[in-house]
Amino acid sequence: MAPRRSVCVRIRGKEFRILTDGDEASLQRVAGLVDQTMGRVEHHTGAVDTLDVAMLAALNLARELLELREGGSLVGADADRLRSLVEQAESALVA
Repeated sequence: MAPRRSVCVRIRGKEFRILTDGDEASLQRVAGLVDQTMGRVEHHTGAVDTLDVAMLAALNLARELLELREGGSLVGADADRLRSLVEQAESALVA
């Protein structure tokens, strides 16, 4: 096992120091994906509150993860419920 070290990542202009024993390049790619997702949420909803943007980004990333785990797309009630939650959260911020 590799020793843990501190890696600096930047998300939405803020630096975070993360302790990891993994590959730094992989961690930077993950941070980049989070940053891009938060940027899309900000643009799509007009939200400025960082917590709101982070929550919506987490919902979007969780949806994508579940789709991948289910073989490319969510099915049934889980897909409908998750889509509805994301839409409700986004519309609450736009209002």
